Amino acid sequence: MGKWRAWLWPVRAHELGKFLPLFFMKLFASLNFSVLATVKDTVIVTGTGGGAEVIPVLKGGVVIIFAFLTMLAYTKLSNHISRRNVFYVMLTPFLFFFLFYGFVLYPHQEALSPTTSADWLLAQLGTQHQHWVAVYRYWMHSMFFVVAEIWGGVVIGLLFWGFVNQITNVKDAARFYVLYATGGHVGALISGALVFSCTSMLRAHDYGLIINILMLVVSIVCCMIIALYWYANRNLAVDYKLKEKSNLALKDSLMYIARSPYLGLIALMVIGYGLSVNLVEVTWKSLVKLQYPDPNAYQTFMSMIQFVLGTTSMILAIAFSGGIMRKFGWYLTAQCTPIVLGLCSLAFFVLYFLFPDLHSTTVTIFSLTPLMLLVICGAVHNIACKSMKYCFFDTTKEMAYIPLDNEAKTKGKAAVDLVGARFGKTGSSWIQILLIDGIGSGSILAVVPLLMPVVLVVVGLWIKAVHGLNKRFTDVQQQPEAAAQFEIT
Repeated sequence: MGKWRAWLWPVRAHELGKFLPLFFMKLFASLNFSVLATVKDTVIVTGTGGGAEVIPVLKGGVVIIFAFLTMLAYTKLSNHISRRNVFYVMLTPFLFFFLFYGFVLYPHQEALSPTTSADWLLAQLGTQHQHWVAVYRYWMHSMFFVVAEIWGGVVIGLLFWGFVNQITNVKDAARFYVLYATGGHVGALISGALVFSCTSMLRAHDYGLIINILMLVVSIVCCMIIALYWYANRNLAVDYKLKEKSNLALKDSLMYIARSPYLGLIALMVIGYGLSVNLVEVTWKSLVKLQYPDPNAYQTFMSMIQFVLGTTSMILAIAFSGGIMRKFGWYLTAQCTPIVLGLCSLAFFVLYFLFPDLHSTTVTIFSLTPLMLLVICGAVHNIACKSMKYCFFDTTKEMAYIPLDNEAKTKGKAAVDLVGARFGKTGSSWIQILLIDGIGSGSILAVVPLLMPVVLVVVGLWIKAVHGLNKRFTDVQQQPEAAAQFEIT
């Protein structure tokens, strides 16, 4: 291949039959992920009365329980049915739930809400704890938030990447994985445009109509993912060689992971990302609600962020991440995300300290009010961190799984990607919950000064984990029997 083509499009003509189905699977999975991310934040932040403070309660308590149950189901299914059928069994419930939420739960939320008992609880706990009561009062939105949160870990982390890791070696991964990630960026870009167009055209209508349309789109996309997976299995059978299934119990599987320094370091990277990003993101979403209290306006703004995120990620993936991976190797590529995240987080906190009066109408730099300045700074942080994750972090993390045995690729990956990621978000959520309830303000904005040192410490540990994993990853590549598989060209 020519120099520029090898940099931008390192796919040979005879590889397109394998590459394109996987590319579009990632595109559709990320499209749904982005739509769900926008909708779940909108219904929780603007539709429950509890504000952004409800998010740490859900992530810190409810989501981690369902993530563990999902990992348990995935592990049990892996022991009893083929990996091919596990994909269908795990994805189908998402399809039916999103239809059920869009056309039954959301339209009838007032009738389904336990208003009387929720009012009694609020009277007992006080308004400073209304974020706890909101989880119960609007249980249907809480359920949607939980399922939408798990989508990324299950469909993208376990099902898609698990399938890709089974049929790809590191040599090909260095060329293909960044392009798969690019498909995800295209999906995010389409999602942003779709949600923005939908909310703009239907601004005068009830928000429930927007929910109907978006949930129908999500369900159709689920069907397309299933169809692509069926096609890939049928046409890539020669490449899709699964080893004999293991019947290792869940407890033994988790103990195996705990005894594996290699998996432990991957888990530390995943936990580090979830912890550090969530500590800033919840604060930012609380600021966005102050700026855009109306659900349509809030979702319109967040869809714009998704569109910019998709565009930025696609440019990074095409122009930089693949070339950086092939030129500078795994280690430098893996270090990019924590460094950028740490710098962006520091900038956000510094601006927050410089402009503490959020309700001031006095213009600051760039002729913006303090609140709008912080909203934009938080948006830049969100876009930068997530685009780095999609272009650099996810690619390097998935490559680290390839040399592992089949047990670690399935159950080990399930524990690290699903539960490990949830521990990162859960840890950050409980930090915020304890600070909010400890101070008694009921607002995340009151505890922002205490969050900055936590973020910087977590990023430092994350960087150290990457350094440790690089040594082990390099050792595996230097084994003579694996030299051909791990040659990165």
